[in-house]
Amino acid sequence: MDIHMIHFAPSILSADFTQLQKEIDDVQRGGADYLHFDVMDGMFVPSISFGMPVLKCVAKKTELFLDVHLMIVEPERYVEEFVKSGADLVTVHLETLKEPEKVIKQIHDLGAKAGLAINPETPAEQIRPYLPMIDMALVMSVHPGFGGQAYIPSSDEKIAQIASWIREDGLPADLEIDGGIKLDNVERAVSLGANVIVAGSAVFRGDAADNTRRFLEKVSHHI
Repeated sequence: MDIHMIHFAPSILSADFTQLQKEIDDVQRGGADYLHFDVMDGMFVPSISFGMPVLKCVAKKTELFLDVHLMIVEPERYVEEFVKSGADLVTVHLETLKEPEKVIKQIHDLGAKAGLAINPETPAEQIRPYLPMIDMALVMSVHPGFGGQAYIPSSDEKIAQIASWIREDGLPADLEIDGGIKLDNVERAVSLGANVIVAGSAVFRGDAADNTRRFLEKVSHHI
């Protein structure tokens, strides 16, 4: 399997929680292989979402790869519980960490993959030292905390730069893009080097299975 194959990760933050099982089944039927699970604490970001109990329920009901994105302060306090609750990959924000290497090691020691995210205002250079240690770099292409925002154009340069470092150094790390991804810009994100694609409202507004299929059709020539 190509270590940099395309993965599609619908963000269930935008799903209808009264129909969550159906929404998850629909995106899987449409071809999604990941589920993106946004955890927000009202401190690192303005909004509050959900946590371990919801993840535990989701993990019992799907075989999809659970891509858990912790937009929280002091994530090291909660990593173990999220892994125990079913996270396959735990992504923490570089901006929240005093000792990034220590938290990356903590995630790996618990048996999960480790991701490192950067916000729009954080320069790409700040993540570069950690690329050999992580399984995935996440570029936020909106300000985290709310769904439905427009893609920030300066994210293009950041994706291309990080992708070039991954290629140049022959690293296995995936590159995820999250925020404002829609059918009209997903191909560009992939062409710049992103290979894990998060989309929320563009998937769950309407027919989630059909929307997922349409996203995958857009990037099928990159797979």
